[in-house]
Amino acid sequence: MNDLAARSALTPPRRRHGLGWWLAIAAVAVALVLLPFLVKNYRVFQFNLVLVYAIAVLGLNMLTGYNGQISLGHGAFYAIGGYAAAVLMERAGLPYGATLPVAALLCFVLGFLMGFPALRLGGHYLALATLALALAVPQLLKHKAIEGWTGGVQGIVLTKPEPPFTLRLFGQSLNADRWLYFVTLAVGALMFLLAWNLLRGRVGRALIAIRDHPIAAAAMGINLPLYKSLTFGVSAAFTGVAGALGAVVVAFVSPDSYGSFLSITILVGVVIGGLASIPGAIFGAIFIQYVPNLADEISKSAPWAIYGIFLIVFMYLMPGGVMGILRKAWARWRVGAAAAPPSPAAPQGEHRP
Repeated sequence: MNDLAARSALTPPRRRHGLGWWLAIAAVAVALVLLPFLVKNYRVFQFNLVLVYAIAVLGLNMLTGYNGQISLGHGAFYAIGGYAAAVLMERAGLPYGATLPVAALLCFVLGFLMGFPALRLGGHYLALATLALALAVPQLLKHKAIEGWTGGVQGIVLTKPEPPFTLRLFGQSLNADRWLYFVTLAVGALMFLLAWNLLRGRVGRALIAIRDHPIAAAAMGINLPLYKSLTFGVSAAFTGVAGALGAVVVAFVSPDSYGSFLSITILVGVVIGGLASIPGAIFGAIFIQYVPNLADEISKSAPWAIYGIFLIVFMYLMPGGVMGILRKAWARWRVGAAAAPPSPAAPQGEHRP
């Protein structure tokens, strides 16, 4: 009983959210549901890609931000997830929903196996090893031995799934892109919830301990090889799910769509959103999707130069990412609110003896 009482005293109390917090969540949920009916199809397509990239960035952030392992090869897992979905849909006739767990399991196994050689590597050595994976996978997808499955250089053209029911709202009908928006939003919400539950508990604290003080973590009994390999596998599974969703959204896969620059792009999203931040994946995905388009509109001749300028400016102004500057602003607001003088008390009546 004494041990139980002491353990309860050491356990921090759960934060109870007020009514306003739940109302804000409900308002955001309603806005997300109505959003695809307020814009045209191309904007809905862009929203779908933002959700897909957010899942991929979240998966890499679990590995790099929380566990400290730098990977430049997650574009390979994105490609494997995309091709797994495409092959299962076009060659095996499976529905698109059934391809997601298969892509997640396949990428988890490959990522877990990739985690073993990563145990002896770290820093830029691990980054170069994973970059080799990103360079090799697109070439392997073109190999003649599996060309009958992958379509070789031509890739595979997919058919977007039609919605199971008809709906019309604000003059816009529920077409394939809007239906995929809701599917991607539901899968993304599930993946973010899984990541939040995983990283806010003992596993998350173990990963951060391994990242910051690996020797101390091992001395406390944390199994470093197991945790690092599992983190690599889970991170790859998240990215594989994103790749499968991306293949369905774009309705096309080809080896040239998954070049090494894709891995760098996902890493850019992690840094822009903020390392070790779950909500930061959304800001990183927004940067990935919209900043290249904005750079192309500014300069048709040198869009990537404009993109590089945007990236340098973001890193100069927000070295901790978007979530880093938001955390600082929130901390300053709390300090200012706590330091504000209390309002004068209302005069009270005289007390009779």
